[in-house]
Amino acid sequence: MKRAYKNLRDFVRTLEEQGELLRITAPVSRDLEITEITDIMCKSPGGGKALFFEQVVESPFPVLTNAFGSEKRVCMALGVRHLDALAARVRRFIEVEPPKSLAQAVRLLPLGLDLLRFIPRKTRTAPCQEVILRGADVDLNRLPVLKCWPKDGGPFVTLPVVITQSLKTGKRNAGMYRLQVYDAKTTGMHWHIHKDGSHYFQEYRAAGKAMPVAVAIGTDPATTYAATAPLPRGVDEMILSGFIRRAPVPLTRAVTVPLEVPAEAEFILEGYVDPEELRVEGPFGDHTGYYSLTDTYPVFHLTAVTHRRNPIYPATIVGRPPMEDCYLAKATERLFLPLLQAVLPEIKDYWLPWEGVFHNITVVAVHKEYPGHARKVMSALWGQGQMSFCKALVMVDAAVDLGRPRTVLETVLNTVDLERDLYITEGVLDVLDHSAPEPLFGGKVGLDATARLASETPRPPRPRPSSWPDDATILRHTQDVSQRFTGCRRLDLDVANPVLLLNVVKDGTVSARSLAPALFEAEALRPFAVFALYDRDIALQDGSLVLWKLFNNVDPLRDIVRSGGRVVVDATKKGPEDGHLRPWPDDIVMDPDVAARVRRRARELGIEAYLAS
Repeated sequence: MKRAYKNLRDFVRTLEEQGELLRITAPVSRDLEITEITDIMCKSPGGGKALFFEQVVESPFPVLTNAFGSEKRVCMALGVRHLDALAARVRRFIEVEPPKSLAQAVRLLPLGLDLLRFIPRKTRTAPCQEVILRGADVDLNRLPVLKCWPKDGGPFVTLPVVITQSLKTGKRNAGMYRLQVYDAKTTGMHWHIHKDGSHYFQEYRAAGKAMPVAVAIGTDPATTYAATAPLPRGVDEMILSGFIRRAPVPLTRAVTVPLEVPAEAEFILEGYVDPEELRVEGPFGDHTGYYSLTDTYPVFHLTAVTHRRNPIYPATIVGRPPMEDCYLAKATERLFLPLLQAVLPEIKDYWLPWEGVFHNITVVAVHKEYPGHARKVMSALWGQGQMSFCKALVMVDAAVDLGRPRTVLETVLNTVDLERDLYITEGVLDVLDHSAPEPLFGGKVGLDATARLASETPRPPRPRPSSWPDDATILRHTQDVSQRFTGCRRLDLDVANPVLLLNVVKDGTVSARSLAPALFEAEALRPFAVFALYDRDIALQDGSLVLWKLFNNVDPLRDIVRSGGRVVVDATKKGPEDGHLRPWPDDIVMDPDVAARVRRRARELGIEAYLAS
């Protein structure tokens, strides 16, 4: 396994040697077509292949997508055979104890030398500056920046490494913040308020100074990954990249701004952000599977573009899971487990289901030692860095295998007392959460599915039906409650808390959760402990879809109704009738004409086999 790639093209070459790259030689458009082809590949079993588009109609430069989009490729990118090997290296460093003797100190010397290899090194050899464009020659429109989805506000740079420096401390940040291209020389700068780039921007704003910025596009894979990682504030992502690569990242001085940039990058955009200039940015088809709404963000003004002589333009497409970013998130999940365990050693493992889009649900396996231990871990996690944005936490015992999702679901539904084990509170939310009535703050839910200790009150038993009617009969029972119910599906699980999924018609006059009391009271529905309500067009047989809607559309404080150890969860789209007054984003859907055109060209594009799957 290759540990370190010199640059992106070195990675591309290795992907091709390993049969992980599909070259598309037919001409394609950067407007939606590349997205549709990439989405087909991302949705293929195992993530399909990385895609190299040789002929982009609107640009002289080729485009690379889905490079990280499989378990094998993300491991290749990070130089490991499996992701837990990287976590083991992290654990090796954080668990080192101070030496108690000279002999112990000598044994630790290789560890110290390894640390030196993480530090970036300066170089004057800069392939990223083989071509230098300034002034009137700067033209972002020459780059094959993708318009990813039909309702996007414009083309977006989706895989940038945005480099900034703190005005106060001089510390560097290399974060991944999308850039909407406004014109030849300006873009939006999408800094979420909880990101380091935004904190540094506020320092410049307070000082009334323009902020220098450099954007690297097409770095080596470890550096690209490091820019996505949720590191603590002030930790240099270039050091994380060096740790992953086991080799320093070579940096060179930018041409027009006082910043250092990755010397082996394909493109560098240089410029500044005026602290007093804001412009509308968005919408953007985001990793949540919804369009993030428009808002005002700072503007990035370019002063130079530098690039290699024959550069490759990398991009990622995000949308409803599974997509390429799911595999990057899995890498983060594994890499940060040892750091989480350093703070909370009772955690054995954790899992971020893809349908939770990284911030909506986390399942945690814990070594339970005392009453209330699971609740204590919930509270601690909601106070830990990026984990504070998690909307739902589910606690299970350490013996539960988180790699078997059905087993996890059965364990939870067999264990919990929905009256006492469901903990609803409030807290900070990710900026992309759309379900809460107010942005950035809303309901959170914790579910304690750990076994009761001898010192704890036992959970009350729930009777289990010996047999079930078919779904058609169950639907008739629900329609006796309300004609608004148009479809149903009983989850075929032998569990103490049976689940019924229901389609409901919403016409803007009443909320779906207002039907909860009647559902609880219906005698024929008494065996069900959990009712999940969905809009009428949701296919209840699509397990991934119903989980995605459940995790994304629910504000626990508003949308969970409890009664006598049973719950109704409203996962429908919300509006004024629900007390939800802010805009609700649209699902991301491709233009049907583009989708049809790509399918007609499937053989020419070389994706016929993936389309069939």
